[in-house]
Amino acid sequence: MASFKRLSLILMTTCAGAALSACDGANDIASPGTGGNVIINPPAAPAPTPTPTPTAALVTPAAGCPSVPAGANGFVDAGVTQATPIGSWRVCQLPAMVNKSMTLTKIPGLIYSLNGRVDVGCDGGITAPTAAAPRASSTVSCTAANGITLNGAGQLTADTAVTLTIDPGVIIAGYTGTAWLAVNRGNKINAVGTATQPIVFTSKDNVLGLNNDASIGQWGGVVLMGRAKITDCTTGSTGAGTCERQTEGSADPATFGGTDDAYNAGTFKYVQIRYSGYVLGANVELQGLTTEGIGSGTALDYVQSHNSSDDGAEFFGGTVQFKHYISTGADDDSLDIDTGLQGFFQYVLLVQRPGQGDALMEVDSNGFEADTPRQKTAVVNFTALQGQVSSNNEANDQASILLRGNADLTLANGLVISPNNECLRMNGSSSGGSATASLVARAVALQCNATKYIGTGSYTAAQVATAFGTGANGNNDAFTNTLTATFVNGASETAITAFDAKTLSAFFDTTTYAGAVKDANDNWYKGWTCNSGYITFDGSGSSRSCTSLPTN
Repeated sequence: MASFKRLSLILMTTCAGAALSACDGANDIASPGTGGNVIINPPAAPAPTPTPTPTAALVTPAAGCPSVPAGANGFVDAGVTQATPIGSWRVCQLPAMVNKSMTLTKIPGLIYSLNGRVDVGCDGGITAPTAAAPRASSTVSCTAANGITLNGAGQLTADTAVTLTIDPGVIIAGYTGTAWLAVNRGNKINAVGTATQPIVFTSKDNVLGLNNDASIGQWGGVVLMGRAKITDCTTGSTGAGTCERQTEGSADPATFGGTDDAYNAGTFKYVQIRYSGYVLGANVELQGLTTEGIGSGTALDYVQSHNSSDDGAEFFGGTVQFKHYISTGADDDSLDIDTGLQGFFQYVLLVQRPGQGDALMEVDSNGFEADTPRQKTAVVNFTALQGQVSSNNEANDQASILLRGNADLTLANGLVISPNNECLRMNGSSSGGSATASLVARAVALQCNATKYIGTGSYTAAQVATAFGTGANGNNDAFTNTLTATFVNGASETAITAFDAKTLSAFFDTTTYAGAVKDANDNWYKGWTCNSGYITFDGSGSSRSCTSLPTN
């Protein structure tokens, strides 16, 4: 969720920029866009001869854009980028509607671009349309002119069933602030990178080499929509199985929700999402990755969200099963879960930028306490790092973890290293239903400031402390970390007796340790991630930096 302080800063920056350029009306997600960095160059000086001469070859642009399947909307050849620090690229712009299943192939010297909202297929509705029960799609670009098969009344008689496949090593850049990828209900994404060839979603400014560790919010993000159960309905009701919601920040309909808790939105694996997210208004935003009513059939694994201007990732309802999630530098929450989510997360590493961001986790029911399903999430084998040097940067949520309303949260085998912040806040307040949040902690260590706990609404700080239960079930709120390389377990972490998370769900692995990274031999985070000035995963050089692009 967006913070007032951050929204005010964005508004002030936007107003200041009005003196430099005219304001254009956005046609979808409101955003400041990219290319907005103002660079004042000093008088040119003779370029020194590099010593030694660089051995890495610069990127050379591909000869052209690839072909597409028969009947598919094709790419627009947007030409060659201006010279960047690592060379030049051919830019192939995706169509606004991906109307047929197609593959974004890895071609040396080629970048795919999003120049606005890009729909993967049409929204098929809360259940799949049929000839006997046709349905008008909510997707604005779902038209016959876009190659979509419709009946005489302009309705879908079946899901468009489009799959967008993305090959390992592909780079996709949002070339406007309004750019985002919308995988609609009844369609899939198959984005499967590898440990050495991750798929990278990023921004135009990142392509041009203009970014630094403070860069955020330069395009929208990736949104996966599904037909699993949600709460907080925009239309319909949870009791009748007709609950649907609209994507936050979308000017045009981007609808999600249904009753299929096993819904399959595809596969998302070995992926980086950089410099995404933008706040349209209070509680209206995108983030790096947004899932909305996806089901347990969706595969999420090995995903890094870097420097999102909102949450690292937010999960709206559905049944989410996710292993190996990394959030670095989120300007709001690193992990945000709400609207009836049934969530299972394992091997989670959350790292906020010094002095920036809000909570490490926000677990929320948004004031709809009477709605079902009740939000219920388990996060296991996690390391959550915040304010380790001197800053108290938990902003509106007031603590590193906020548990609000009727949300239920289980934390197991976890480390919250937040020495300058309060660690845990529980807020019990609602207009109906159960106002009581539920916390279960097993083998969780907290390193907090002297206050440690905050109770608001119907909770006192003492009740929050009791809910955590230090000294029982392997929990410790007086922990001092011995982490090495910022996030790798040391002696104190190794001494924690682990809880068997498989007793919570068969989805979880049984581990013998707390935290996200067992020891120096545990390398699951290496190779597919990018480094920044505040967190280094492995390797060195521009090809491993988040401010540059991989060239292999």
